[in-house]
Amino acid sequence: MKVRIKFAKHGAMKFIGHLDIMRYFQKAIRRAEIDIAYTEGFSPHMVMSFANPLGVGLTSDGEYLDIELRTPISSREALKRLNDVMVEGMEILSFRQVPDEKTSKAMALVAAADYRVAFRPGKEPDLDWQARIGAFLAQDSIKIVKKTKKKEEELEIRPLIFQMYPDGEGVFLQVSSGSACNIKPELVMEAFASFAGFEIEEFALLIHRLEVYAANPAGEGFVSLESLGEDIE
Repeated sequence: MKVRIKFAKHGAMKFIGHLDIMRYFQKAIRRAEIDIAYTEGFSPHMVMSFANPLGVGLTSDGEYLDIELRTPISSREALKRLNDVMVEGMEILSFRQVPDEKTSKAMALVAAADYRVAFRPGKEPDLDWQARIGAFLAQDSIKIVKKTKKKEEELEIRPLIFQMYPDGEGVFLQVSSGSACNIKPELVMEAFASFAGFEIEEFALLIHRLEVYAANPAGEGFVSLESLGEDIE
């Protein structure tokens, strides 16, 4: 049985890198006595995969982990067992069965993600930056220079920004995500700052992921990875 776990990451846990989060879940699953499946061979390991892992320093209410079970367990019981062994800043939000096909892997399905971005107190721009969002999105083309360890390349990001609008003291972003076309909210904000005429100080942004989506199998738009599964009775 394949199961998709949705979890939240807050507080000090935002500083824990992906590999350590993976090791943390391995220990938590053992402590919760969830009968997870293991790979075969000389060095078996738990069958698990994360969907578009979050970068260090970001919080989230929309992280996903796929596992395979050897023994079924109800969603209610699994949530209780797992949350009983979670540390502060980690919370299991759902535990749902998903289709068993290879194409249903969360990491391969990711197509978009929602974020809320705000400025740390004292780091806000000295102008009405939210009023410039409409003009920023009205551009036919938004290009940035994306730097990697080996090279720099110009990237057209306007088609990758699905939504952007003021949200309280911050901004809501829905952007393309996943292995095919991925754009980080930090890069969108840097492009916007350049357009609006201000600079973003180092560590000025507070970025919170709200949800992760797959392409809607029934047509246009997106559906949350959570909605593709069903609670286990």
